[in-house]
Amino acid sequence: MLGKRKEQGSILIVGGFNKARSLANSLLKKGYRVTVINKEYDACEKLAEIHKLNVIYGDGSKRFILEDAGADTCQVAIALTESDETNLVICEMCKQFFHVKKTVALLNDPSKTNFFYQMGIDRVVCALNMITGIMEEQALMDEMTTRVPFDEDRIHIMEIPILKNSAMAGKKLWELNLPKEIIIGCILRGDRSLIPRGDTRIREGDVLLIITSDKSKLEEIKELTEYAAS
Repeated sequence: MLGKRKEQGSILIVGGFNKARSLANSLLKKGYRVTVINKEYDACEKLAEIHKLNVIYGDGSKRFILEDAGADTCQVAIALTESDETNLVICEMCKQFFHVKKTVALLNDPSKTNFFYQMGIDRVVCALNMITGIMEEQALMDEMTTRVPFDEDRIHIMEIPILKNSAMAGKKLWELNLPKEIIIGCILRGDRSLIPRGDTRIREGDVLLIITSDKSKLEEIKELTEYAAS
């Protein structure tokens, strides 16, 4: 699997000097090919000191800069600028013009989370330490469902964002009519990861980590949350 990822894993990072440097170092160590775009020349000089990192000087919200950076060859684009609006534009351009498979946007204002998901952003995060974990998930590089071998069967895992119209929003776990084969293993809320209890209330903008040994139950949970995977 690692060999395949080294060959196919191409990541584009736009903006955020310190964030980009930390993330790029982590991804390069995992065998990804990484390109960073930064509009500050001094920052580009420092980033260029990182071995095997491809650095592009320019404004990553401009289409021709994204083209020069080879956005059309990237599987994942990560926008780390200080502006939420700019990060949204970058991700939208990567999707529309360069058909990047997955986009990740850093968000300063958590209240915009639902809007970003509705605009088609694949993952919205409010802290850098979550992005590295996301990159390790098969969900980002392949499908939105990851299958992990467990004894003779398989455990199925899916991340489901809770949108504004979700039937689950505002309810406590004990109030949900979940199939017994379904477990909510974790709730991603802004920059936090929560281990849910019975009295944990689900909020709009949460991302649920759903675990089950019965794949058919994943469709039921999507219906309960009124969410359809793209």
